[in-house]
Amino acid sequence: MSTTDAVEASGGIRFWPATDVGRVRDHNEDSYLADKKLNLFIVADGMGGHAAGEVASALACRTVRDAIAAERGALLEFEQGHGGTTRKDLLRLFEASVQQACSAVHNEGIADESKRGMGTTLDALLIVGSRGFIAHVGDARVYLYRQGSVHQLTEDHSLINELLKRGRLTREQIEKVQYKNAVTRAVGVYESVEVDVLDFDVLPGDRFLLCSDGLHGYLDESELPQLFESIPEEKLTQHLIDLANERGGKDNITALIVRVPDDESGVDKLTREVNLKLDILHKMPLFRFVTYQELVRVLNITHVEHFVAGENVVEEGDEGDELFVVLTGRVKVHSGDTELVELGPGQHFGEMALIDKAPRSASVTAVEDSKLLSIKRRDFFDLIRKDHDVAVKLLWSFLGVLAKRLRSTSRELGEAREQLAAEDLTEALLPVVGDGPGGLAGEFRADPTAGPATGRADEGREDGE
Repeated sequence: MSTTDAVEASGGIRFWPATDVGRVRDHNEDSYLADKKLNLFIVADGMGGHAAGEVASALACRTVRDAIAAERGALLEFEQGHGGTTRKDLLRLFEASVQQACSAVHNEGIADESKRGMGTTLDALLIVGSRGFIAHVGDARVYLYRQGSVHQLTEDHSLINELLKRGRLTREQIEKVQYKNAVTRAVGVYESVEVDVLDFDVLPGDRFLLCSDGLHGYLDESELPQLFESIPEEKLTQHLIDLANERGGKDNITALIVRVPDDESGVDKLTREVNLKLDILHKMPLFRFVTYQELVRVLNITHVEHFVAGENVVEEGDEGDELFVVLTGRVKVHSGDTELVELGPGQHFGEMALIDKAPRSASVTAVEDSKLLSIKRRDFFDLIRKDHDVAVKLLWSFLGVLAKRLRSTSRELGEAREQLAAEDLTEALLPVVGDGPGGLAGEFRADPTAGPATGRADEGREDGE
């Protein structure tokens, strides 16, 4: 077993790594890396037989670290907010570093026939200021513990997960699958690999668990919140490894816990804003089926826009390309001087602009100083092109929203027809007979063919009044 005490990285970030061979294997093919200067943390699970798997995982960790370290200036530019380095630049850098690792492991396997075909899973977490970046290949995992809840931020690239997603397997049948440890992506088996990359806001007090499948295979995610809450971090890594060994320990076990320091002043502005955005997006019908991990991806394509009272958000007749969600304040939807509706926090408008270039059907103006979340059509399309699962969920939800709107419109049209029919029927049954030859002012008939008048406007008065 190899373990280290807590070490503090830059920015007050602390981490606790540990690895163990388990109860069945005779050697450990897992590797981990924690670079306290870069705030870079990696867990890798090697494969390929004795020695080869260990070589693959260790080589991949070192290669990713060296590639990130070579761009330390870009990390500093991003953290300080100057120099032009964007989050997309860092995502590309992270992905490229894993591709370099893939090439290095693959070439090592070609050079040494005894290691040919070796590979490794890899999960890397990079924290730059208040932004987190994840690179993921294989079935190791990254979990986030935030405000009492645990969220899995990565999706397994495994045979089991593919069968589950396609409905070919239930969770109760997993133990019966012969190749349940088979991965569908690995670093180094081929010259290149498809890498999942993700970035997100890091909040004070966030805690992360990076672990190999030798650990998460023995854990239920529902157990993790209580473990994070009740066991100090300096003891939690070892506790998790002991737990995996007690429950079988059939594989190597690696765990790396990372803690972001709490904000001493309490809940900070970034935390409130991120929580508000996630909460509002989650409650929208359009995003009701997405997971927390997928919702983080959606959040990454949003932009916060500020409008002062009286300022126009959109103009009737303009071509729109944005969906807007009200975060704070109030806006009114109007056509000319006619107000149609007023919207407050959590309500949205303009969702049709995500799929249709038709002109805006109404104007929207801020009633008071307001903060709006916007999603542009281009970014929405980019998201659904890159992520098939998110695309299916969002488009299915979109159909639901449109169907609800169609039902509502049909109901309103039906009510309008009934009202018009009722008005026409009243006129037909109760025609007013005006002054004229043979007519009396105020007289009416229930049936124009029924003969003499059946009532008078002055009916009920006594004679002589």
